[in-house]
Parts: sequence; C-alpha cells; structure tokens
Amino acid sequence: MNLEDEFAQYRSGLLAHCYRMLGSLHDAEDAVQETYLRAWKGMAAFEGRSSVKTWLYRIATNVCLSALQHSSRRVIPSALGAPGNDPDNLEAQALETSWLEPWPDLLDPALVVGNRQTLRLAMVAALQHLPARQRAVLILREVLAWPAAEVADLLDTTTAAVNSALQRARAELARLSPAEEQFSEPDEPVRRALLDQYAVAFEQGDLVALEGLLTADTRWEMPPIPTWFSGRDDVLRLLAAKLPPGAGKRLMVETGANGQPAFAVYLRGRDGAFHGYAIQVLELNKAGISGVLAFHRPDLFPLFGLPVTRLPEA
Repeated sequence: MNLEDEFAQYRSGLLAHCYRMLGSLHDAEDAVQETYLRAWKGMAAFEGRSSVKTWLYRIATNVCLSALQHSSRRVIPSALGAPGNDPDNLEAQALETSWLEPWPDLLDPALVVGNRQTLRLAMVAALQHLPARQRAVLILREVLAWPAAEVADLLDTTTAAVNSALQRARAELARLSPAEEQFSEPDEPVRRALLDQYAVAFEQGDLVALEGLLTADTRWEMPPIPTWFSGRDDVLRLLAAKLPPGAGKRLMVETGANGQPAFAVYLRGRDGAFHGYAIQVLELNKAGISGVLAFHRPDLFPLFGLPVTRLPEA
C-alpha cells in the first residue's frame, strides 16, 4: 500500500474524531483537510517512531485544539436556557450562534455501527461543554483507547496530568450526558413500527397519533431557533400551532444521523414541489420518542445525499 492509500483509509476515522472535538461536520472536514496538508508537508520529518495512523491522529488533535482557541463551543438550544411554553412567541433564528451539527450516517455506516454511543448527538453535545484539552483527553483515552503516556506526549504534559484531566472530564460528562438506560431503544419490530407510525402521523399532522408516540418527558429543539420545548403537553402545543393537519402538505424521508433514526422533512410549496425544511434526529427509548432535534437547515440535505427539492410522485 502506498502512502496516499494509507492516508485515505484513515479519513473516515479522522473525520469522526474531529467531529467529536468540534461538533460540526463542516469544521471537521476543514480540520481533516488541514491535517493531511500538514502531514504531506511534514513527511520528511516523520521518522516512523509511531504508526502513520497515530501520527495522523496526533496532527488532527492539534489542528482541532488550535481551532478551538478561536471559536466558541457548539451548542443545542437546551444548553442555552430554560424551555419555552408559548409556540406563538418563538425567538428569532440565532444565526450568529455556533450550533451543533448532525453527522450523516451515510458517510461511513460501518464507522457508525462501531462507535454509535460516542457519536450520539446527546454525547457530542455534552462533549462540547468540556474544556478543549479535557475533551481531547477523554476522546483519545476513552474512544480511541490511547495509552495515557501517548496522550501526555501529544499534549506536552505528564501522565499524571492526563489521568487527572480524564477524571474531571468523566465527572462532568456524567453530570451532563443522559443516563445509559435512556439510550436503550426498543427492539425490532417495535422500533420499526414506532418510526413508521411517527412518519405517517407527522406527514398528516395527526396530533392524536403523535401524542401516543411521544414520551411524557419528551423534548423538541429546533436550531437555529433558540426556543425549545420540554414535556409532551408543551411539545403538542407547539405542534398544534405549527403543524397544520392534512395529507399532502409534508413529506418524510427516512435517513440516519449520529447512529440515530432521522427524517428529512419536506414542505409542499405553492409550486407543488416539496422543499427541504429540516433534518429531524430522533431519540428513542422503550417508552417511545423521548426527543426530537430538528435542524432547520435545508443546506444540510446534500450532506445526507438528499435533494433540496423533490417533485411529487405521479
């Protein structure tokens, strides 16, 4: 295998690593591009004291740490304040805020299967709260299973300092991230039926059906809109105000994001075509749909291999 092919085989893993660090696929792609640029320029200095893989991850981590010195952390609406309860009083889109972005599963399905828990939106959102170096320590040690001594060498610190940072990061992550049992999805075919029923109910604006699918403590978030809703009653109040009933108004196309079920939502325009509106990423548990993070970002559709506009089927 030549060096170019060896570099290429690590691209998906590097992209996921940078995504966990930065919370944005766009930023992660820029970081990986910079990683390869530095690697090619630094080939003469690479003495083979580590594997090419380790060397690339070392460069990528430093690229991300540099990027985080000049940017704010990526967030979701629930990280910014208390939930709202008035669907007629939504805050304006906060386009200046650095919002968390979803990870399209189609980028590398095999990678998602192997790293599903560490790519979940709730986990990536929690990681963004950690200081940059703590974030790097936790990802390198817990996700990539690097020895503490190698992490210390990368960060130019001591093994004791790495272990201390890891303990602090674990404690903060335990406080911020959902409990493990909240990630326990229903088994097939219950999961399949739940998603099918949700897609039909949302397309038709069927609030009665949606009420039966949402958990009592469900959340609904809509970046870049800062206002979010918590609890089935308030979420249904939002949907009643924003989701007019009737067939043919919306189209739901199933996809996947962050190892979670997701739907691309299209709205029918006056021209009769369906236009991309949002990417909904669903959180499921055995009681039903416990959360929906709806990214009101039509520009994300191409990243999921989806057209922004779809013609109605004949």
